[in-house]
Amino acid sequence: MRKFFTIREMPRVERPREKLISKGVQNLKDEELLAILLRTGGKEKSAIQTAKQILNRYSKKRLLNLSYEDLVKIKGIGPAKACTILAAQELVKRALKLGEETLPVIRSTKDVIAQFTYLRNKTREHLAALYLNARNEMVFKKHLFVGTLDANIAHPREIFSHALTQNAASVILVHNHPSGDAQPSKSDLEITKRILEAGKIMGIDVLDHIIITKNKVFSFKEKKLI
Repeated sequence: MRKFFTIREMPRVERPREKLISKGVQNLKDEELLAILLRTGGKEKSAIQTAKQILNRYSKKRLLNLSYEDLVKIKGIGPAKACTILAAQELVKRALKLGEETLPVIRSTKDVIAQFTYLRNKTREHLAALYLNARNEMVFKKHLFVGTLDANIAHPREIFSHALTQNAASVILVHNHPSGDAQPSKSDLEITKRILEAGKIMGIDVLDHIIITKNKVFSFKEKKLI
């Protein structure tokens, strides 16, 4: 026999949605706000009881950082409810601009070069990459290889493995030419094409490949090679 009341069975004045409308959202308890996102409960608990259980287990701050995989493991939360909570999380983060001060936004070639000015004076070739999220914020920066760039060194597997672990939406490649000539070599062109093709297969955009020297810069994107 069921031992709880569903939200529909509660007096109207106590239902979270009706309470929100009549008294204002600021007067709802935490579990009532979460219950509105959950909409319905399960066979053993109402939406409010499920919400209380979740909030007893996770702080509000921790709840903001739970992943889809974390959410669907919670009893009473399926794919649809997990997606609703994740959407609410993201809106809150964007509204508050969480992490804005710690995640540089990459808008131009100059922004990329600012991350790798140290490469200008290197006497050997170095390949590095910036990994960006869907808002073009840098989530990770990785120095990948040292040595003359060729297909054996610049393998797509090494480049995209970091994109996967960081949940990056796109990648920007950067390497230096100690010779001072910023024009791409035949090898540079071939490797870039290979990495672009791999990115398309994996669903990760390669936004640019930038070559820098002590005084010059070459952008594949600006030259319409990407």
